[in-house]
Amino acid sequence: MRIAELPREQFEGYKLVFTYDSTAYYDLKIRATKNVFALEFVRTPSPPIHKEFEAHLFAPHWDDPHAYGLWDGNRLVAIMEVTPENWNNRLRITNLFVQEGYRRRGFGTLLMTRAREIARAQGRRALILETQSCNSGAIAFYLSQGLTFMGFNACEYSNQDAQNHEVRMEMGCFL
Repeated sequence: MRIAELPREQFEGYKLVFTYDSTAYYDLKIRATKNVFALEFVRTPSPPIHKEFEAHLFAPHWDDPHAYGLWDGNRLVAIMEVTPENWNNRLRITNLFVQEGYRRRGFGTLLMTRAREIARAQGRRALILETQSCNSGAIAFYLSQGLTFMGFNACEYSNQDAQNHEVRMEMGCFL
C-alpha cells in the first residue's frame, strides 16, 4: 500500500459517499444550574442506525486543503483530507474515508499516522476532527488512535440534534 498526495487539479470536487451502521449512540445529557454546566455523553444501545451522506474533496470553504489517498494497485481505497487552522494552530482532518471491504484492515490507522506526521511537520499544536454522536464505530476507532473528546455542538445539523442522537462531536489530540 502506498499513500500519495492527491493533486487538487485532478481531485477537486471528487465525491465521497460516507455510509455507516451503528447499534449505539452517545446520548447527550446536560445539567445546568446557576453555577454549574455539566454534560456527559452516555453510550446507549439502539436499534440499528444507518447513515449516508456526501462530501467533496477540496470544498471551497476549507483553507488550503490537501488530500491523500491509499491505493491498492490502481484502485483508490482510502482518502484523507486535511486543512490547516492557522488561527489556532491546529490541523483539521476534514475527511477520512475507507471504502467498504477495506475497513478494519489498517487503512484508517495508516492515514491517521500520516495526519500526525503532517501536523508535527507543520508545527501544529493539535490534530482535530468532527464526528457524530451516533457514529459509535468511528468514535471507537478515534479513541483507539489516541484521540479524545474535545467539544461538541448540539445544533450543528438541525435544532433537534440531541433528540436525534446526532450531535457534532469534536475529537482530537494534542501534539
